[in-house]
Amino acid sequence: MAQNKNALIRYKTIDKCLQNKYRRWTLENLIEACSDALNEYEGRDFNVSKRCIQLDLQLMRSDKLGYNAPIVVYDKKYYRYEDENYSITNIPLTENDMGILSETVEMLKQFKDFSLFSELDGIIQRLEDKVYSEKTHQTSIIHLDKNENLKGLKNIDVLYQAILKKVCLWITYQSFKARDSSTFTFHPFILKQFNNRWFVVGRKNAKEPILTLAMDRILSIDKNLAIPYLDEDFDGDAYYKDTIGVTVLNDDQIQEVELKIDKNNAPYVITKPFHHSQKVIDRLANGSVIIHLRVHLNLEFDRLILGFGDSIEVLKPKVLRNRIKRKLIKAASQY
Repeated sequence: MAQNKNALIRYKTIDKCLQNKYRRWTLENLIEACSDALNEYEGRDFNVSKRCIQLDLQLMRSDKLGYNAPIVVYDKKYYRYEDENYSITNIPLTENDMGILSETVEMLKQFKDFSLFSELDGIIQRLEDKVYSEKTHQTSIIHLDKNENLKGLKNIDVLYQAILKKVCLWITYQSFKARDSSTFTFHPFILKQFNNRWFVVGRKNAKEPILTLAMDRILSIDKNLAIPYLDEDFDGDAYYKDTIGVTVLNDDQIQEVELKIDKNNAPYVITKPFHHSQKVIDRLANGSVIIHLRVHLNLEFDRLILGFGDSIEVLKPKVLRNRIKRKLIKAASQY
């Protein structure tokens, strides 16, 4: 099983290399890239042989793995994909794959009502949708939000592995507000997604506060093996329990909030709560509801409220009511 896993890591690494059309890939370059990938996975020195990569390239070109990868050699030295849009991750499912996937979906559906497997519900639906679209050659029924042009996603795998293996990093980062980039040591704890953007949460060192970095603002990442990883057993659920979004403020910024939602939006807010602390504390005769939350008064919460326009009113606290009022007046003045 380990050998099969190592082979898949090599195929994936070669695929990533050959997709990068801005670099010329020699056999030695591919050997080095695969060795580095396996070093990271195994956590020890791993030297891939020349013969091994030659066989991998041969297998990827063939139909034995179902890849039929259009790998060509040019200038008698460099490797690339003849089709620049090709990737082994884009190949269609075979009939055998479809049969196995269909059986797997049916098997998983037997467990979806058990509380232990409750989180599988969405996964099962996506698998069913994949089977349907492949069998009928029609577009997917389930459409998921995604941004193909979102920067920084290439770093997810690197950051995930660093967190998993407890590795300190050198990160070059430039926030939207900064004129220049900066490079610093970073101990990553968790990855977080919010509003279709990815973030990595960690510390620069033990004395610094928790830092949240937007993944699309990371310019480069390298391992910093000279510094031991700061292992805090970080609990993301506890850290974000009073927060909507990714901006965690001081405890004095946690406020008891009351919002009035009009009758047209009340069902939406009740069925899709803003926060786990949300409670309906009053139902008015006109169909409106008043909800209570206990959250940080951060920018993300402001934007959530403003997104409802005239359908929502901040009742408490006064500081939030006045802040939202100022923003609405300023917005209205532009029209």
